[in-house]
Amino acid sequence: MKRSTLILLKTLTWIACLIPFIRLVYGAVTNNLGPDPTAQITFTTGYTTLMLLTITLTVTPVRKLIPQLSWLIRFRRLLGLFAFFYGTLHLLTWFALYTGFDTRAMLADIVKRRFITMGMAAWLLLLPLALTSTNWAIRKLGGKRWNLLHKLVYVAIICGVIHYWWQVKTGVLTPLPFTIVVAVLLLMRMVYVWRQARQPAKAG
Repeated sequence: MKRSTLILLKTLTWIACLIPFIRLVYGAVTNNLGPDPTAQITFTTGYTTLMLLTITLTVTPVRKLIPQLSWLIRFRRLLGLFAFFYGTLHLLTWFALYTGFDTRAMLADIVKRRFITMGMAAWLLLLPLALTSTNWAIRKLGGKRWNLLHKLVYVAIICGVIHYWWQVKTGVLTPLPFTIVVAVLLLMRMVYVWRQARQPAKAG
């Protein structure tokens, strides 16, 4: 891929990833976030986090199914960091607008509300991935350890989907599309690992 094309695509990716944030800022400035602005901010940041994580996990299967799209790997880190950005905004919304930065209220919520416990777990799993997203971290950890660490993204997205299910009311099925897509992506990953494990045996 030409450098100019790559720069253009990365610029478009930045713009696309920032659109939800820009809309929230604009809605806050114009007082146009609906009857419950806090709920709107919470939903938008959480939904965008899951969406970006799902897209990030889609990169590898797409590259394997369509080798001509191998250049997509260059966007995975950017998408993952934006997922962490929105996940952090989601967490800060809870800190600031729901608990008022009251430590006791935060701890009480984590203990009493299982969806908050699961959401916190998802963010904590993403934290080391964001912190080690640099080339320097890859060199320091080594490729194998870095790859092993970044497999936490699978656990994180599972926690995120569970967090979503536990947050919505009984009978609400909005988390279902994420559940199906994530399940398919994880199944594809398991099949790929299984096929890799069989290759040495065949060669012997």
